Amino acid sequence: MTVSNTGALEALSQSLVEAVESAGRSVVAVHGRHRVPSSGIVWQDGVVVTADHTLDRDENITITLPTGETVEATLAGRDSTTDLAALKITGGTPAVKSSVPKVGEIVLALGRPGKSGLSASLGVVSAVGEGWRTWSGGQIDAFVRPDLTLYPGFSGGPLVNAQGQVVGLNTSGLARSMPLTIPASTIDRVAGQLLSKGRIARGFLGVAMQPVRLPEQIKGPLGGQETGLLIVSVEPNGPAATAGLLVGDILVSLAGSPVGDPRDVQAQLGPETVGKTIEARIVRGGEPQTVNVTVGERPRGGE
Repeated sequence: MTVSNTGALEALSQSLVEAVESAGRSVVAVHGRHRVPSSGIVWQDGVVVTADHTLDRDENITITLPTGETVEATLAGRDSTTDLAALKITGGTPAVKSSVPKVGEIVLALGRPGKSGLSASLGVVSAVGEGWRTWSGGQIDAFVRPDLTLYPGFSGGPLVNAQGQVVGLNTSGLARSMPLTIPASTIDRVAGQLLSKGRIARGFLGVAMQPVRLPEQIKGPLGGQETGLLIVSVEPNGPAATAGLLVGDILVSLAGSPVGDPRDVQAQLGPETVGKTIEARIVRGGEPQTVNVTVGERPRGGE
């Protein structure tokens, strides 16, 4: 190896050390479960964000700051659909944030899993894609997949670029087979709602449905759509009942998008739809019909 190559590696190594030291001032340990703590990020003054799936309880949560000081934390709110939770604390240094990273960019996952102090994992961004819905209906603004190892306790910690800027929060809770990073824009949006309302508003129709194959005579007018959703129960006085939907109706599209699985409906009932009137296309008695439904807000703990 030439002297110039050695110098370049040393410079890269030193820049990564500096990035860890800089971002590490905002990385905390979150004691909200048994055994290994999770990690968290001081996102703004007095606010820590972490991965929701790492919190086994809503109370008796403490935070270990980078200084070693332990402080009490109050749960402001949590959202399982985006795997985010917001905690209120006293103290801490807010993270310096950046935009969504680029494919191939060198990044670090940081964690503070307990008394062992700050830990790091080096890798690259292997994929960046468009916004997507989680299996439970949460909206993530961009698909970010880092190619690195999330060690025990790393979920809830940041993904950091070579400048020490935080580009998102790492979690193993949104996909079983790989770590993903929740981008900063999603964290800003969700944490803002959790801090102001304590929850994320979710759209609610008040029906139970199951997938069914559509009759051959219906597929043609629907562009060849194979399946719809049979309504098997309607909640009294709910949005669907008020709109006139009945047990036995087959829902084939919602807000202009075909639906053939209950998750398709969840994807159309984000927080922005609450209180709005959307178009539901149904099949009743073998005939397509259109019904306008005003979306309600899902009761806390409801489906």
